[in-house]
Amino acid sequence: MRRTILIVDDDQRTRHLLKTYLEKHQFLVRDMHDGASFMAEFERCREELCLVILDVMLPDTDGFTLCRSVRQLCTTPIIMLTASADDTDRIVGLELGADDYIAKPYNPRELLARIKAIQRRMQLANAPGTARYLKFHGFTMDLVERRLLDAHGERVALTSMDFNLLRFFVEHAGETLDRGRLIEQTRGRDLGPLDRSLDVQVSRLRQRLQDDGKQPDLIKTVRGSGYVFSSDVSLCNEI
Repeated sequence: MRRTILIVDDDQRTRHLLKTYLEKHQFLVRDMHDGASFMAEFERCREELCLVILDVMLPDTDGFTLCRSVRQLCTTPIIMLTASADDTDRIVGLELGADDYIAKPYNPRELLARIKAIQRRMQLANAPGTARYLKFHGFTMDLVERRLLDAHGERVALTSMDFNLLRFFVEHAGETLDRGRLIEQTRGRDLGPLDRSLDVQVSRLRQRLQDDGKQPDLIKTVRGSGYVFSSDVSLCNEI
């Protein structure tokens, strides 16, 4: 498993403490102080990365811009760090493709736990199954290369967390899935009573599937319960 993490934070002390802590847990950490140096290093070593950690506030740009740039290139998991107590930063980060967020100040143990939770979900998502492809509504999910193709064979941009959630929906098509069960699949932690992160992710996934109308055909809301994936699904080993 890849163990390299790329961090961008303009506070040198924070970077040093985080780098030292994560390296004690057998991660290889590369740390940058601004957006320009981050993107240069990301382009150089992105095939080695298991995770990216982005601070929202940077001297030459912001974490949202970097998150968007990373998502245009790959599905490497992203954790965003925000000093704001407002949910707006967190929601914007998720909408742009972040896999998780953590508010400053934070306990490094909590950040490590979030990193390990993302890795566990990636391992489960990559576990071998009975078929390589899941087909539904003109889409094809490739479980080996972790990609989604539309009816024209074009790749649909998904974050790793979006892919995991969609896979869970597809593998449980026809079942009403409650919010707690769904949030566990994407975040590995309890959903707070005011937490809208699942709704944001489902809305984003609907947009990716062009299923974002007032009456979605694929991911339907079950009022008071959760969501249900309404499509026939076929399994095969060839596209």
